[in-house]
Amino acid sequence: MDNVDLQVLRQVSQWCTDGRRVVLGTITRTWGSAPRPPGSVVAIRDDGLVTGSVSGGCIEDDLIDKAREGVLTRGVPQVVRYGIDADAAHRFGLPCGGLIELVLEPVLPRTRIGELLERLSKGERVRRVLTIASGEVVLEAAGDTDELELTETALTTHHGPRWRLVLIGAGQMTQYLAQMAKALDYEVIVCDPREEYATGFHIEGATLSRQMPDDLLTELKVDGHTAIIALTHDPKLDDLALMEALRSPAFYVGAIGSRANQAKRKNRLIEHFGITEAEFDRLHGPVGLKNGARTPPEIAVGILAELTAVRYGYRIPAPVATGAVASVEAGCAT
Repeated sequence: MDNVDLQVLRQVSQWCTDGRRVVLGTITRTWGSAPRPPGSVVAIRDDGLVTGSVSGGCIEDDLIDKAREGVLTRGVPQVVRYGIDADAAHRFGLPCGGLIELVLEPVLPRTRIGELLERLSKGERVRRVLTIASGEVVLEAAGDTDELELTETALTTHHGPRWRLVLIGAGQMTQYLAQMAKALDYEVIVCDPREEYATGFHIEGATLSRQMPDDLLTELKVDGHTAIIALTHDPKLDDLALMEALRSPAFYVGAIGSRANQAKRKNRLIEHFGITEAEFDRLHGPVGLKNGARTPPEIAVGILAELTAVRYGYRIPAPVATGAVASVEAGCAT
């Protein structure tokens, strides 16, 4: 669950504390182009106040009207679809053929939003099972998968930190990367055993480890929801991290450094650590989307942009410099 949807649940909890009636909507399926993915949530208060979004406005307007009429905040959950045909898609601002399916559930004590938020505040990953016929909710510890599932009888959603980012090195670049990654709802772990870098390092919400990188990654049991980026420029640390990372299921492995440094790194990892060519080919290096960045925060933006693309399965073509940037680069090449 990303920060946007977590804020929705917090607002729902506050509205209920204030004695308002609320309906919670969860996107369960989309067909065609849709503004938000399955699992996204919206909440509408009985007076029409809305938090979160599912379509960018048109569907929310219809839900607001129904909430004001009192038809959404009573009874049991219901499954609704918007944009079933071309006329309906046009009415609700969806492209022709687009469709959004929602489960709408009145928020009552049985919804267990307060308990869910309490468990999320402890960093837990939670599996929430909503029985459609009764509105009863069961909260369980999440398993290895986090896929949303809607059957004829139940809606299963997963909540909590889904994505982890492990940063090797506590230098200046890490400061920017950690802060931006937290805004993207990553659990951020910074690893640096060096006294001169780790002392005084602090990013709100990030965990600092003083272990050696290989030991930390072994302990973390890296999975397919983990990204690992080596940022120290120190082969003694970066290589240990990459040795473990490139053999793991991590969805992204990156390392800072020039192309020349990457070539040297490849030789070391293959000759001394037994990394195969195929394993090394998983490495993103020089790390990050090539966007002409010069400063640490600009480079951090490029790294997280590439991380986001890989996470969602997008391949970004090599950039083509234009205008003043091309002139500068041409001048540097001569």
